[in-house]
Amino acid sequence: QVQLVESGGGSVQAGGSLRLSCAASGRTFRHYSMGWFRQAPGQEREVVAAINWIGGSTYYADSVKGRFTISRDNAKNTLSLQMNSLKPEDTAVYYCAARIAPDGTYLATVGDEYVYWGRGTQVTVSS
Repeated sequence: QVQLVESGGGSVQAGGSLRLSCAASGRTFRHYSMGWFRQAPGQEREVVAAINWIGGSTYYADSVKGRFTISRDNAKNTLSLQMNSLKPEDTAVYYCAARIAPDGTYLATVGDEYVYWGRGTQVTVSS
């Protein structure tokens, strides 16, 4: 089992920045692919960004490319999402997710691939 706890959400004006963090605990000695997802009220969950175990491959949704950066520190079992130039449409609950990967290069980009989920952190961007 892997437990994930997000932090760093909050309220910010458009154009501002926030940094989300996800702390992983439990069976973290195995390779796993991780990602950030978000869900706005009345909308389906969508992938924001994903990263493989070795950190060499990343994926970003088109809506956040050039503004968000995903990173991980395997020694500290943490995942981060740096969000710059935030827009009101970025308002959502952001979730950290993880899945055991067949190897360190595997990159999961679809929500259904993920097994472990955090409880989420609210991000609100005002205009």
